[in-house]
Amino acid sequence: MEHDVLERIQEAIPSFSKGQKKIASYILENYDKTAFMTAGKLGTTVGVSESTVVRFAADIGFEGYPEMRKALQALIKNRLTSVQRIEVAKGLMNAAAIPSSVLTADMERIHATLETMPSSDFDAAADALCKAKSIYIMGMRSSNAIAIYMGHYLNMLFPNVRVVNESSSSEVFEQILRVDEGDVFIGISFPRYSRRTIRAMEYAGGRGAKVIAITDTDSSLLAQTADLRLYAKSDMISFVDSIAAPMSLASALIVAAANRSGEDLTQDFARLEKIWSELGVYEKTAR
Repeated sequence: MEHDVLERIQEAIPSFSKGQKKIASYILENYDKTAFMTAGKLGTTVGVSESTVVRFAADIGFEGYPEMRKALQALIKNRLTSVQRIEVAKGLMNAAAIPSSVLTADMERIHATLETMPSSDFDAAADALCKAKSIYIMGMRSSNAIAIYMGHYLNMLFPNVRVVNESSSSEVFEQILRVDEGDVFIGISFPRYSRRTIRAMEYAGGRGAKVIAITDTDSSLLAQTADLRLYAKSDMISFVDSIAAPMSLASALIVAAANRSGEDLTQDFARLEKIWSELGVYEKTAR
């Protein structure tokens, strides 16, 4: 569909019945809340029947109401402010059921990520890490946690791993100034997409580096910039971004790279264990 769902509703208003105009008006003013309503709930809210809501979705070109709701959810991913996210969550979650709701939703996102994983790009990404001269990892805001996690473990596997620190735009480019052909640049971002991450990926690609995107869909602005694309499901939980599936994907990529590293990995970790023991890095368990 070339137009987003709100544009299509706006264009179709002159042809709507009275009941459909009520639906259209509510969606246009409250699309953030509508995106998570059932057809029955939306009908009750605006004072029309559920069947009218279902026909409304069909009349603007969707196969059914679930498809229209999915389009609204995709639309709001990159539009909602933190305040709007909090308001949406208030209407969706029962306080007593929050642990169950959040953990169940994360399990579903991990399962959906596994089902849609492009294995060819995943394998190519793991191979690229093993062959890279240097590895740059960049994730801003909540994605920074994923970048730091990947940097921590990849640094144990490879000699030149750099996590790009959050800073001003100019300082970001100072950190990646020498990225070059033979290097790998990993850009991580989910809605709302980080402009600095996208610009850094474009710069790295222009310098000849292999660019890997860890993002949510093929319509992501990061995916359009990357050579290899790894997708993980990430949705909002109130003002919090869910990164359970992206973290699992990052873990899988680290393990895949480690398995390709050969016997040197065992020797490296043997040296690390000796150093950790001498420095008392870990508390010894009670006997």
